[in-house]
Amino acid sequence: MTTVEAPAKSRAQIKERTLRKDNWRLYPVTTFVIFTAWVVYATVRAFWGSAFYVPQYHYLTPFYSPCLNEICNNVTVDGHTGDAAEFGTFLPAATRGWIPFAAISLPFLLLFRLTCYYYRKAYYRSFWAAPSACAVREPHGKYTGERRFPLIGQNLHRYFWLAAFAISLINTWDAVRAFHGKDGGFGIGLGTVILVANVVLLWLYTLSCHSCRHVVGGRLKNFSKHPFRYRMWGWVSKINQRHGMYALITLGSLVVADLYVALVASNTISDLRIFN
Repeated sequence: MTTVEAPAKSRAQIKERTLRKDNWRLYPVTTFVIFTAWVVYATVRAFWGSAFYVPQYHYLTPFYSPCLNEICNNVTVDGHTGDAAEFGTFLPAATRGWIPFAAISLPFLLLFRLTCYYYRKAYYRSFWAAPSACAVREPHGKYTGERRFPLIGQNLHRYFWLAAFAISLINTWDAVRAFHGKDGGFGIGLGTVILVANVVLLWLYTLSCHSCRHVVGGRLKNFSKHPFRYRMWGWVSKINQRHGMYALITLGSLVVADLYVALVASNTISDLRIFN
């Protein structure tokens, strides 16, 4: 009789890290640079504590929305005074510099992005090299997946999506308030356009989320009995195909919106008015 040996349970022993010939390092390196630069900028601005609101035009940076610090009231810029606190204040002025003015929204938005399916792939590859690319050997000795702390917390993504949805409504209100003229009433400036464009992109990112797709069309045994939800599921499925693109674009739109408001609020530049 011929004895057949059982297959080995260990990984295949391949000396080369990868047999790929393309420039597979480009994606993780580029992602690492972009994400690191964004985190540094966002952290500095979140704790900056100034140049966040333009009362004359009701421009509020998304990094400070909703603004909950006492300093959000009676903000004066270029002789104009207004309140950026639309939902009240509970943070004393003494917390300036060590607690973000938007202390409620920022943690949930950060957790929403950290647990996002696209961002998981991006920072797993660029920061943890787990692995750096497909068909590239990773440096870690074992793989546990997302079954243990802290990565088991990735399963909370659907709940963070609900919080992000609510915060997107607040950002939408901020964009609506930005239609304010020099002397009151209706008006449009470049800041209005930037804030509205940012909100539209944030909605595309939020609604293209996999969790949103499940909320809209999940747990249905028969789509024909739910035609409206089926149409919504089809629409969300279409934008879901570009979820990763919206995830990256919104990083840029957030920086542009914040930077523009900061420049106008600090009197570095004047708002370009389109109407009134």
